[in-house]
Amino acid sequence: MSEEILVRQGAPTLAGIKTGSLFPCPCEDKEEIGSVGATGMHSRFFENVVAELVALTEGESDLKVRRVLQNSKMLSSDVSAAYDPMYAEAFEKRSAAFFGRGLVFNKFTGARGKSGSNDANAEYLAEVRRAMNAEDVSYQFAELGKVDLGGGGTIAYIMANYGMEVIDSGVAVLSMHAPWEVTSKADVYEAYRGYKSFLRNI
Repeated sequence: MSEEILVRQGAPTLAGIKTGSLFPCPCEDKEEIGSVGATGMHSRFFENVVAELVALTEGESDLKVRRVLQNSKMLSSDVSAAYDPMYAEAFEKRSAAFFGRGLVFNKFTGARGKSGSNDANAEYLAEVRRAMNAEDVSYQFAELGKVDLGGGGTIAYIMANYGMEVIDSGVAVLSMHAPWEVTSKADVYEAYRGYKSFLRNI
């Protein structure tokens, strides 16, 4: 693939990292402690893997690596807080995720509004919706609790620093981080279908 095609058509992308037939799906840990350490998203591990792939296919070039990352599209797979009627005061009910309504997309996460988060743009949201609709995947959009009360963080903002399109996605979870968490089996299945549809249709 020439550099011209790489730039025009997009490069390998991340967890939906997609270019041609290349679909890297990095699995990083340490997200709960700030994505630090040698295997966290703040490390150079992912960037180095992309650089190795570019070197093998296109020759070594820092500029090509940056273009690949910028032209990538990603679903940052994490979980979203399911509406809990026992703690209804922590949620904005009209903007909450519910069991049985499918894969959850969080346009933004963070705390105190959007602080410390990624905020997916409308054009990318339209692409994601088209991909889900193409295969009749059930999905919903939600926020992580009330502004100034709820919140949470993922790795999406780290990947957005490369200029790539990214949105948080996952299943709704009741009692997140508790010893006993609950999800809907139907939502897990729709997440599986949604990730496949993303790889096929974006």
